[in-house]
Amino acid sequence: MTPLGGAKTEMVVGEGMVGALTGAAHMGRLPAATNTLASLDLDPARLLEHLDRITESLDSSIATCVYAVHDPELRQCRIANAGHLPPARLREGHPPEFLDLPTGAPLGVGGVAFSTTTVDLEPGDRLVFYTDGLVETRQHPLDERLAALLSLLEGPDRPLEEVCDLLLRTLHQPDNSDDVALLIARVRKPD
Repeated sequence: MTPLGGAKTEMVVGEGMVGALTGAAHMGRLPAATNTLASLDLDPARLLEHLDRITESLDSSIATCVYAVHDPELRQCRIANAGHLPPARLREGHPPEFLDLPTGAPLGVGGVAFSTTTVDLEPGDRLVFYTDGLVETRQHPLDERLAALLSLLEGPDRPLEEVCDLLLRTLHQPDNSDDVALLIARVRKPD
């Protein structure tokens, strides 16, 4: 999560899929490129198009990514997806839900158009971004694991750190060597 111009904040979660150590080293360039492009205040889909070209130029590398820009003045979040699992939204008085976003192709495929979806966010709303290492297992269907994630997000509002701990403790399987990234952001109430 990084503050942008004005009151905007960017949120990004991604995961590289590389087979060789050199590919992993190349993938380390993407966070810096993302931060540089974010400073230009680009539309999320346009930012992913630039990252796609950068990733395509890296040897044998692809990555999934969800990139979002929250604008509290408009009470909106603009989100684009590059082959990543959808974020979940939690709103008071509503059951947790996955955002309905076009999946998009992973970064590095090349020449694929991305699209931006705008979602309304009110003060107190939360967005949950995660990598597949949190929910994927060899023993369970992905739909079952995603339903378990939503189930764990139900209930009263809790401190974000407590929710992160609950998700990691309950969902991450000890035999899963896949990395896990988890980001939960809450829209602040006006001062």
